[in-house]
Amino acid sequence: MTATTTRTMHSDLHRRRIIWGWLFLSPWIVGFLLLYLVPMISSLVFSFTNFDLSRPNEIEFVGLRNWQALFADPNVGASLVNTFLYGLVALPLSVIIPIGVAALLNDQRLWGKQIVRTLFYLPFIVPTVASAFIWAGFLNAESGWLNRALALVGITAPNWLYDPQVIYPGLFFVSLWGIGNAVLITLAGMQTVPTELYEAARVDGASPWTLFRKITLPMISPVIFYNLVLTTIALFRFFDVPFMLKGSGGNPAGTTLFYNIYLYRVAFPQQNMGYGSTLAWLLFVIALVVTIALFLWSRRWVYYASGEVESSH
Repeated sequence: MTATTTRTMHSDLHRRRIIWGWLFLSPWIVGFLLLYLVPMISSLVFSFTNFDLSRPNEIEFVGLRNWQALFADPNVGASLVNTFLYGLVALPLSVIIPIGVAALLNDQRLWGKQIVRTLFYLPFIVPTVASAFIWAGFLNAESGWLNRALALVGITAPNWLYDPQVIYPGLFFVSLWGIGNAVLITLAGMQTVPTELYEAARVDGASPWTLFRKITLPMISPVIFYNLVLTTIALFRFFDVPFMLKGSGGNPAGTTLFYNIYLYRVAFPQQNMGYGSTLAWLLFVIALVVTIALFLWSRRWVYYASGEVESSH
């Protein structure tokens, strides 16, 4: 067999591999084009029109009028403020609580840990609609189990879903029920930490808190960062829970008028798809900027097992 023949065979084999690779990728590519890229481009085009769902044949190009309307619309600022205020409660706790739960589940002395881990994960697979209605009953001011339990110990329970002062903790209770996935990912990260690091530190007299702070947290920092990014994106997508519990009216006192709720109200009940597309693209830009900022910040504290610390000291 000559060298030319060998090169030809390798070239044909490489070409067939490329063809089969693209063939297996084609379902994803077609799905991405039809379900993501085309709708995104369409919404960008709509943002420069007065597209009204009730008059689909009267689309008119309006230039930057929709974008200029963003700065004059008080609901845009109010909904963004509501979203970020809720994030001040939900974002830190949604990252910290899974770390604490995973640390408890990682304890080798825990009895029945496999069952406990399963119980923590199960709520994550419960449909959001079902969980929202379950929690609506649980947080009911008169018949809810939480308020009844607080009354037994002499605590005057608030009206969780109708008091503007406590509506965000009430909504967070519903969201917290689904942290099982974050707990599972964090637990998996903890179990990859080399045991010899703990053994060496114990020989030097390190306390359990020192082990956790100096070894566990740095070693699982990529997992923490991963959960932080997902939680941040989920915050910008926050819609289903407040919509199921409070509708699109923003009650009580406008506190549940989150950005996605307002976007939905404009695009569908009001059928103003042009302005709704503009709101959607503003949300995309904000989420993109925040995500980029998180990746830049991660260089200061995320440690990778390869020995490199993403740091810019």
